Amino acid sequence: MRALTKPDSTVRAAAVGLALLVLGSACAPALSIGGTGPSGAVSSAPGQLAAVATFPAISVAALQNSRLPGSIENDRGLKLGGVGSDLWRSPSDPPGQYWMVTDRGPNGQVRAGGKNRRTFPVPAYSPLILQVQVDGGNVEILSSLPIAGQSGRPVTGLPNDEIQEIPYGFDAQTQLPYNPSGLDVEGLVRTPAGEFWTVEEYAPSLVRIDAAGKVVRRYVPQGVEIAGADYPIAPSLPGILKTRSSNRGFEGLTLSPDGTTLYLAIQSPLANPNPKTGNKSRNVRILAFDVQTERVTAEYVYRFEPIADFDPTVKPAPEEMKLSGLAPAGPSSLLVLERTDRVAKLYLAELKDATNILGTRWDDPGTSPSLESVGNPADDRIAVLEKSLVVDLSTISEMPDKVEGVAIVDRSTVAVANDNDFDIGNFDQAGNNVGQGLQSKMLLVTLPRPLP
Repeated sequence: MRALTKPDSTVRAAAVGLALLVLGSACAPALSIGGTGPSGAVSSAPGQLAAVATFPAISVAALQNSRLPGSIENDRGLKLGGVGSDLWRSPSDPPGQYWMVTDRGPNGQVRAGGKNRRTFPVPAYSPLILQVQVDGGNVEILSSLPIAGQSGRPVTGLPNDEIQEIPYGFDAQTQLPYNPSGLDVEGLVRTPAGEFWTVEEYAPSLVRIDAAGKVVRRYVPQGVEIAGADYPIAPSLPGILKTRSSNRGFEGLTLSPDGTTLYLAIQSPLANPNPKTGNKSRNVRILAFDVQTERVTAEYVYRFEPIADFDPTVKPAPEEMKLSGLAPAGPSSLLVLERTDRVAKLYLAELKDATNILGTRWDDPGTSPSLESVGNPADDRIAVLEKSLVVDLSTISEMPDKVEGVAIVDRSTVAVANDNDFDIGNFDQAGNNVGQGLQSKMLLVTLPRPLP
């Protein structure tokens, strides 16, 4: 199938291993969001596959250099990927149009010196915000925005310091410099005014970005200090978030229908008081952030399903459970993407009756037992988010692994996207990537029952 890019990206279409699968109607009307609860949304039946479209064959260097000339000298043969780290669509967007965001760029782990080392084959890569148009079997990239600092230099995806991760080159031998501006981007929101919000995993933090792709401000947990960043930093988030597990910071983000509140989801339970506790916990935190006052106004507890029931193919390892995506399903309801790498399910979660734990003892790292240690939150008078199953995406045979993005198209249709990690594989003698053929896909899924 054919895929197109606009002239501003300087590269034209050809097929490459990034595909878009469609279920239901790609031209369905935009969602008129309403409803207040999860009643009538329980089912696990899949949708039906209707069409498949493919992204253009764009090299990482060609795409970024078209907007930031000369910023990448060698992309080691890597192609555009990771586009499914999140997916955004507002009710006012034209039919078939979406916003997507890549993560921090090509990276992996290589065994060297007796340890797994985090490698960055293209250290100059900066996370990208993409506007795409799906038209039948074609995907057109309408615009691409590399995320940059106030100076205009790309923020890159490198860690800020050694507390987060130690970065190495592609061969895991040369340690790379830290970048205080670096972002491990995941969630994405675009406001009616045209600016963006994203969340990232390093600090973890919430990031405000203007319409040109420049970071306006980065909101980090209290007590986090990042010197030398190419943008303002505000310690506005609860300090307890500093205990996030490695590579498990903020993953989900969405905006309330009235545009006043952002909802931010930590990917996994905090390592509070230690990683062992976090790995066993089923209690993960979702925050509410007021856009106007730039303050956190609420903090809720979302409870994972037991791993043995959710994904029987995985050995009993609760740390495999992840919260990867959010979408606004009503004034007080969220569509939540809960997953392992192989199984993904969408739940409708209700906010209005959940306990707001913000500023309570559960935000104090000295509290024992910690929230993450609590086996039954109700015993501690914590009402978790009430949730009901909307659809089990793993029942769709074409569903890829690592589904991370979700957007609502209309009451009966949702779009989901996966992260193919740039199809990073091994490197040949010339230092170029030899991928595994993993595709990035976006699927439109017709729900068994309409959202309320």
